[in-house]
Amino acid sequence: MRWLPALLRRPPSLALALQGGGAHGAFTWGVLDALLERFDEHPIEAISGTSAGAMNAVVLAHGLLDGGAEGARAALARFWHAVGTQLPFEWLTQGGGSETALTPAARWWLQWSRLRSPYQRLTIEPDPLRSLLDAQVDFERLRRSPGPQLHIAATHAQSGRLRLFRRSELTIDGVLASACLPMLQQAVMIDGEPYWDGGYSANPAIFPLLGDGAASDLLIVMLSPWQLGPLPTTPAEIQQRAMDIGFNATFLREMQAITRARAAARRHWWRSRTESRLARLRWHLIDGHETLAPLSPDSRLIAHRPFLEHLRDAGRARALAWLLQHGPSVGRHSSADLGALFGHHAPTPPRAMPAA
Repeated sequence: MRWLPALLRRPPSLALALQGGGAHGAFTWGVLDALLERFDEHPIEAISGTSAGAMNAVVLAHGLLDGGAEGARAALARFWHAVGTQLPFEWLTQGGGSETALTPAARWWLQWSRLRSPYQRLTIEPDPLRSLLDAQVDFERLRRSPGPQLHIAATHAQSGRLRLFRRSELTIDGVLASACLPMLQQAVMIDGEPYWDGGYSANPAIFPLLGDGAASDLLIVMLSPWQLGPLPTTPAEIQQRAMDIGFNATFLREMQAITRARAAARRHWWRSRTESRLARLRWHLIDGHETLAPLSPDSRLIAHRPFLEHLRDAGRARALAWLLQHGPSVGRHSSADLGALFGHHAPTPPRAMPAA
């Protein structure tokens, strides 16, 4: 029975669900940076990620191999600093901090590029993300090494079905497929099949984190605003709003289904193994609404280092506040009310959740 005290002292682990959002994924970088400082208290057991969430998940997992939590923090910093220096955004942006926006010329170029199919271009430009990931992540080593489970979402472009790439099968193409925007990039081909951004089918997928053996505390890092602002009226605004709704619809439907199933399971005295796990699972949420909702949709494309660092600092501050208020809840009880957050009524940002 010598193992019993050690088992009782085992810190409660976390499963992470990381949303996509382009450059807004730097907010998640800040959240992860703060969580990794508490890695001994709350080790990360599994990560489900889409698009920028997939990038964060893979870079974090690889960084853990090179120095534990501090190695993961350093790897995330290297990745996002490299992203922020790929293009001369000092020429393409105006303002700073939360006021950062594309210049009129940059917005015009973006609108023009969306009118042309990426398949109509005479030359295929090299993907800077591919070069960056290739330089920083050894995918063969990642596949054969222990560490957090990975569930990376991409969308099969010919059926709309979700494809999840697990850690043991993950390649650079799987991660790039998860972040492939079809109006700007050609589909990523994997085994002869075309794939687009995972946000069309899961942003991110939650169900892989619900299986047996996964952590009993699930933390969602949510980048999509709870409310999308005033009703759009111009063609460009309507098109952007439709895309925003589409990217978030699958996540909201999945969370509503989970909320109903969880409520039903908790009403029954006899439960299946899956129902028992769902009833016992503890839920947590860190959202970027206050920081990200005021930003223009185009800001997701601003990979400018000062802007990315601004979002990192905001995410880190939000995570530190969450850890102070709700960190003691991990391993004990939920700090997020799924029914209130993901019910059938229009959601509103969580303001005051009960402290542990």
